[in-house]
This record gives sequence, C-alpha cells and structure tokens, in this order.
Amino acid sequence: MTFSKLLATAVITSLTLTAVSADELKGRGASFPGPIYKAWTAEYFAATKNQVNYTPTGSGDGIKSIKKRMVDFAGSDKPLKPKAVKKGKLHMFPAVVGSVVLAYNIEGIKDGELKLSRAAIAGIFNGSIEFWDDKKITEQNAGLKLPHEPITVAVRADKSGTTFNFTYFLNKLDENIKVSKKPKWASKKVIAGKSNSGVSANIQQIKNSIGYIEYSFKEKLGLAAAQIENKEGKYINPTLESFQDAAKYATWTADNDFYAVIADPAGETSYPIVAATFILLPTEKTETNKQVTKFIDWAFENGDKAATDLGYVPLPKETKDAIRAYWEAKGVK
Repeated sequence: MTFSKLLATAVITSLTLTAVSADELKGRGASFPGPIYKAWTAEYFAATKNQVNYTPTGSGDGIKSIKKRMVDFAGSDKPLKPKAVKKGKLHMFPAVVGSVVLAYNIEGIKDGELKLSRAAIAGIFNGSIEFWDDKKITEQNAGLKLPHEPITVAVRADKSGTTFNFTYFLNKLDENIKVSKKPKWASKKVIAGKSNSGVSANIQQIKNSIGYIEYSFKEKLGLAAAQIENKEGKYINPTLESFQDAAKYATWTADNDFYAVIADPAGETSYPIVAATFILLPTEKTETNKQVTKFIDWAFENGDKAATDLGYVPLPKETKDAIRAYWEAKGVK
C-alpha cells in the first residue's frame, strides 16, 4: 500500500470523538504516532470489526486524560519514569519507533539540500543564530543561496512528547536548553502550532521557517527536511534506513515499564533524532486493558508494513515478545 493510500485509509477514523458504541475503545494523546495509529485502527476494524478510536491531542493531554481515567488508553512520546507510572497506577510499554525531522521552507532550497551541524541546530533554537546566512549555517552549505532573512522557528503550542524528545536531543548540543514538553524558546521569531499537524502547517505557510515534526507529516505535505549531523559527525538524511540504524541502539526492559529515551544514538549511519512512542493503561481496568493489548498485539503481528510505509520503525521481535510477557505478568493479556 502506498504512503498516500495509507494516509487516506487512516483518515477514515475520525480525528475527533463522536458518538460511538459502548464497547468501542477510546484513546487519545501523542500526535507523533497519529498517522500509524489511524492506519492500524482502520485496518484492525476492517479485519475484526472491533472499533478503536484514537484522538491525537498531544502527549501532555494524553497523560492528563489517562490519569483522570477519561479514556481507555493514552499515547505519550514522553516515557514516564517508574515512580510516575507507579503513582499514576499505570502500565506502560512502547508501540513503535518514529523520528523527528527539521523541516524548512526556504525558497530555492530543495528537500535534503540543507545541511545543519549540531552547532547550527543549537544556535537556531537557542536564539544565537537569527539569519539564514549566518556563518555557522553557510559553512556547511557551500553552493546554496541562503538568504539574509530572519529565521522563523516553528514550535509546539501544547505540551508535547515530540518537543520532549527534540529538546532531549537539543540538550545534548547545548546544556542550557532544558528538556521539556513545553519549554520557553529563546529564538527571536517563534510561531507556535498545536500538534504535529499545526507545526507542519506553519512551516508550509511561512517562508524562511524551520521546525521540528514527525517524519510522516513531512512526507504527507511534501516538506523539505535537512540533513542533520549525528554524534559521529556524519550528515544524515531522514530515511527509513537511517531510522532503522538508529533504532538498533534502543534498549528496553520490563523491569522499569520499558522506560527509555533513545534520542541521539551512536552509529555512523544513525539518524540522530529518533523516539519511541508509548501506550499507557490504567492498572485497575483489567478487562478493558485486555482489549487494548489485543489490538496492539494485532498491530505487532499485522502492522509492520503499514508502519514502514509511513516511515516508522516497527519494534524488534525480541521487544515485542518482552512486551507480551509484560502483559501476561500484569494480567492484561
């Protein structure tokens, strides 16, 4: 199935909560995995007639919603630490790995032509680089006609797991940039949008802008994205292969509810901004949780092609098996 057909299929499942049958599973949260969750829920319904409705409202809203027991499950790109999982009376496990790209709108600069060093990325987002023709940008981009125009930085307006993972990466470049779901940005020109779709729309509409979004949103809108310098000093284009190379360095264990942040991995061919997205379940709703894990198990068995077609990286078999054992140990399988 092509990328465009997958997204068209995914749209079948509404992005808003509607009147539904009593036995429908309701989830909300991270927009980062929104496209793949929409594809999986549509295909799951076609295969089983079981309805799962997921609303991509942002990780912060997802965490809030599951803590208040407003939904059956939540999505979050920010993994909760073991103490927070225990305090919230939750179960947590990863579902898929995705990537954050730096998409830009610069006249005459095509997709993949712009190279951004770690110093340039830090400067753009800490406010020390204000114009596109700053030396820290041009020195890696000989031959590109970068304008003397102010950089508009597109960021998230809501509490966001995508932002958490991106600032986790930025913190590796500049320790003064704090890891946060909703940081205070130091850049001179900032435009905020709600969810990955809002940030993507801002980049698409505003000339000389740059922002961080999940890869599938870049693909859906045909946005240009930069090559990014990884920790080995190599400039890496966002591709499924470079995401897969990065994902190899992810390690999870059921002992801490699979808590892990995998941004900025090692490896010369690794894309540097990758992240897992997680499912949160309320511990007391055992029977409902079994229906959620049944859906995720179906996706583990049948959803890898949809994931890769959309630019996500399916979890390794070993991780899927560890998650299934975790479900059994928690009595939700």
